[in-house]
Amino acid sequence: MTAALTDDTARFLQYLAVERRYSPGTLRNYAHALETLARFAESLTLANWDELRGEQLQTLVADEHRRGLEPPSLRAMLSAYRSFFRFLARDGKLRNNPAAGVRTPKVRRKLPEVLDVDEAAALVEVDADDPLALRDRALLELLYSSGLRVSELCGVRWRDLDVDEGLLRVTGKGNKTRIVPVGRMALSALAALHAAQPAGADEPVLPGRGGHALTPGAVRAAIKRRARQQGVWKRVYPHLLRHSCASHLLESSGNLRAVQELLGHADIGTTQIYTHLDFQHLAKVYDAAHPRAKRR
Repeated sequence: MTAALTDDTARFLQYLAVERRYSPGTLRNYAHALETLARFAESLTLANWDELRGEQLQTLVADEHRRGLEPPSLRAMLSAYRSFFRFLARDGKLRNNPAAGVRTPKVRRKLPEVLDVDEAAALVEVDADDPLALRDRALLELLYSSGLRVSELCGVRWRDLDVDEGLLRVTGKGNKTRIVPVGRMALSALAALHAAQPAGADEPVLPGRGGHALTPGAVRAAIKRRARQQGVWKRVYPHLLRHSCASHLLESSGNLRAVQELLGHADIGTTQIYTHLDFQHLAKVYDAAHPRAKRR
């Protein structure tokens, strides 16, 4: 592989880390995608990225699909390539984006799993009779109340919480900040946690070892442990509470824009998946209640 190709990918990853402030996990995904692209470019004996053509890139996508890469992963890979080529174009190293017309196989969108309302209540209503239980009750209530991503939850500090207004400032994907509501039960759990473990404004709301903020892995482990203790036998994980929050809110309100704002989705199309869940709920109610739909 030529030094020029290697230098370009290294500069792009540095740009994502320093200027875009991408998370370590996202950077690893981009690095893996670029390694695949670089090996492909080497097999074509390309001297620079401007020699790469769209039909060649389409071949790479087809090859990866045949090797077993699923459509969502192919889409993520191609998205990384488009970003990389836009970066090169801004530097004047590329005249045309070879990924512009490349297609990936269609994704069969899976509906997200959710807890029903009773399951969600059973999960979050932890008997808060010791410091760890107080923390876990607050963790679960906040995830379900505000539909947070696990990374957002781990980043919350006490200064981000406005108790009087019932609002929380969180930092989501792309370092974007948004304000989300916090429900009465979550505020109560947070107040009980703070009363038992007083903390300064800059300290994490959910402390782990040594007073440092909980890691996403620690949050997942805590939720899994509490689910077993609370008698919820579904596979429970942080994003399940986010899905459940969105689905239950949409079922009750029908306000898709509000749910989009709560979740911090840039594209309302991402939020629309919850309308399918809502229609499933409607179908179940119809089948159970309508006199011409009931099974004999």
